[in-house]
Amino acid sequence: MLALFPGEPVEVDSALRSVRPLDHQEVPDGSMSHHPVAAWPGLLDQVRQAIRTRHYSFRTEEAYIGWIRRFVQFNHKRDPAEMGAAEVSRFLTLLAVDRQVAASTQNQALAAILFLYKDVLDRDFGWLDDVVRAKRPQRLPVVLSQQEVHALLSALNGVPWIMGTLLYGAGLRLMECLRLRVKDVDFGRGEVIVREGKGAKDRVTMLPSAIVSRLTAHLERVRTLHAAGFGRVGLPDALARKYPHADREWGWQWVFPASTISADPRTGERRRHHLHKSVPQRAIREARRRIGIAKPVGPHTLRHCFATHLLEAGYDIRTVQELLGHSDVRTTMIYTHVLNRGGRGVQSPADRLLSGVGDSC
Repeated sequence: MLALFPGEPVEVDSALRSVRPLDHQEVPDGSMSHHPVAAWPGLLDQVRQAIRTRHYSFRTEEAYIGWIRRFVQFNHKRDPAEMGAAEVSRFLTLLAVDRQVAASTQNQALAAILFLYKDVLDRDFGWLDDVVRAKRPQRLPVVLSQQEVHALLSALNGVPWIMGTLLYGAGLRLMECLRLRVKDVDFGRGEVIVREGKGAKDRVTMLPSAIVSRLTAHLERVRTLHAAGFGRVGLPDALARKYPHADREWGWQWVFPASTISADPRTGERRRHHLHKSVPQRAIREARRRIGIAKPVGPHTLRHCFATHLLEAGYDIRTVQELLGHSDVRTTMIYTHVLNRGGRGVQSPADRLLSGVGDSC
């Protein structure tokens, strides 16, 4: 984790930690001098304001601030308005060639830089639309068999087991699971309502009946923690001003709250946050190691298994698309390539040969 400012950790690939500014002789105008960016903290404040005006997530804010800061520092803190396509291209080349980052990481850096120029500095340079984006490789998701999923979940205990079963049984993303509130779990209808998922979209998915008893007991413990004090949570948008006491109400509490109180990274107010994502990540990683699964497994792997196993069971791909919250069915179709039916559902000629079929050939 790289701390840009106190209390603001940003996930950064270890290869990026050694990004250094260009040498003086590499300044595009050929001079040995450069103009430092004016009011450096003020520039980042403008970026924050533009991001929050557009209601981007805090994780996006962290990532964009980090990339913009590294981009400007890489160019000797020169004013971004004085830089152009050459500086952007050199920075992206450094990431791709020297640091060997993934295409998605390179594109995230480019998105942050374009946001700086278009939305913060309001500069519509012609070269902005000509910057080449890295092509992301088409990779198949890692999917476990049902037996492997059963073994993995059996190796989890307590809250990680409940979270892991929700990830697999409801097809939730990790942050969607962590951000569940009590009011969004409907035991009567057997539903989980995902609020502001990816793309700021709401959706409804199923509540696995296998976790109802354990989840109910868990929520009773959470209610006890809530009653003990410091039961204030962050609310979306302007709800805190509209309903001043809603942050103390039981329905708005996190299903998976942290055990300690922490300061809100945006407002500085002390509140109870939800569990950190490292808790289920570490638990699933250790469970995989204990049971000896060789495949790389993380929380998102269980979501992949949810989709694949539903398709294997014969459910319609449009139904799976809706449960996953995909905007385009083509995103869901990736799971048709990993169904447990061999290569695209075709029987291998070796299987036919070795089973005695086609002996006359």
